[in-house]
Amino acid sequence: MTPPRRRAVNVDPAMVARAEAALDRLSVYFGPWMNEEVSLLTAARARVHDEGLNPDTGEHLNIQAHEVKSLAATFGFPIVTHIAGSLCKLIEDPDTRLRAPLFLVDAHIDAIGAALRAGIRELDHPTSVALIHELQARVREAI
Repeated sequence: MTPPRRRAVNVDPAMVARAEAALDRLSVYFGPWMNEEVSLLTAARARVHDEGLNPDTGEHLNIQAHEVKSLAATFGFPIVTHIAGSLCKLIEDPDTRLRAPLFLVDAHIDAIGAALRAGIRELDHPTSVALIHELQARVREAI
């Protein structure tokens, strides 16, 4: 069976330019919005430390990690997207989430905070590359 043919979509360049200009105007808010999302993730982690990693706290942590992951991509923080993605991989499966090492959860969240505080956004930063590889390796070991 052949896949359905896709129809070409005509995009108005002026509309694209207006959308890009609107995003540019909003970009001054991206940093504060990202900080707010990371604060919510940090609060979810604190709840895990206070109440333990159980189905409720684990699900809440997972939701916040996915929020950070998706919004970081939108807000222009690719390094945070990758770190949060690694955290999501560690805790997204409800069957294995409760066995996630808390030190590794903490390492991811601390790395996200450090990247934001240091203003590191891009993936080509040498420290970022090493950090992402190490976190991902630890996640592979853990799962």
